[in-house]
Amino acid sequence: MQFEWTEQQQQYRDQVAAFARQNLVDDVCRRDHTGSFSQTLWQKCADFGIQGMNVDAAYGGRASADILMSVAAMEMLGAACRDAGLLLALNAQMWSVQLPLLRLGTEAQKQSTLPRLCSGQWKAAHAMTEPEAGSDAFGIQTTARKTSDGYVLCGEKCMVTLAPLADLFLVTATVDPDKGRWGLATFLIRRDNPGLKVGVADAKMGLRTVPFGRLSLSECCVAADARLGSEGEMAALHGLLEVERCCILACQVGAMQRQLEDCVVYARSRRQFDRPIGSFQAVAHRVANMKVRLETCRWLLYRVAWLKSKNKSALAETAALKLHLSESFVDSSMDAMRVHGGRGYMAEYEVERDLRDAMGGVFYAGTSDIQRNIISSMLGVA
Repeated sequence: MQFEWTEQQQQYRDQVAAFARQNLVDDVCRRDHTGSFSQTLWQKCADFGIQGMNVDAAYGGRASADILMSVAAMEMLGAACRDAGLLLALNAQMWSVQLPLLRLGTEAQKQSTLPRLCSGQWKAAHAMTEPEAGSDAFGIQTTARKTSDGYVLCGEKCMVTLAPLADLFLVTATVDPDKGRWGLATFLIRRDNPGLKVGVADAKMGLRTVPFGRLSLSECCVAADARLGSEGEMAALHGLLEVERCCILACQVGAMQRQLEDCVVYARSRRQFDRPIGSFQAVAHRVANMKVRLETCRWLLYRVAWLKSKNKSALAETAALKLHLSESFVDSSMDAMRVHGGRGYMAEYEVERDLRDAMGGVFYAGTSDIQRNIISSMLGVA
């Protein structure tokens, strides 16, 4: 088995890391406190080519990254950029909107949307979660009623990443409730479409630098050519969800690497009782546990990325990755706070924010309990 990046992949990783260290730096503490999204950093990412890394040049992208290089890039962004909200926003658009567009979109749909998304001109959000359809992702109650020339959508969406700022929405609704997931369809809807109302940003524990919000659809009329793919097609593309989770989680692996490096430096330099605190076993063991979590998460991540690069199914492996990585990030964030002691609790040292941001990963893209359900089902015990 090959455990090294190719020269081309390593160069790309280094380029992304250098870009993030030099350009994705600002007063995140202040924006976290005020709940402010950085359009400046978003545009810098677009100018560098982040949003277009997996999009063909014909649609405004650079097509510079396959799944392995995408994971490498996201890992480096997580390691070098402390704005977890920005990184979640990038991932939410790139893998939940742009990737379905690339796989299912018509030529007209791609040409009218992808160049604007890659350039940073537009932001896009995938509206799937509903007040009564969270873990039951396919229990969607938003309806799409067929008309002579399109559809009429009615329903509510919630906890939509980037919703308050999005110019374009990918909205999933049911055309035929009797068909369950196979009766679902997804529609491209502009923000100014009559019948679509976007709510204000929700207050939340962490990830405060990216807004979440609600959508209300009331007799929202869309043309037939607004539908992405055929009815039921999105539900069949499990591979898209596996790619999405893989790339989103790569940022967390990068963040765990940064956490570990910060803790090692602090454990060596901080002195108590006339000795570095790293010489105390309690501190040293926490750092050791952080290292073990990082390595197990990293190789689970690379394993899933490799499977997807070979166009193999990775449902169980992705569930194991999502479960282990998201919970490990929380555990390591707690250890980082303990290593830093009282300073870790203070916002100005940027340690406690990792814990608040990490908690979101236990819930978005499928809760830990849902991942355990998937794994046990695949093992034939549930």
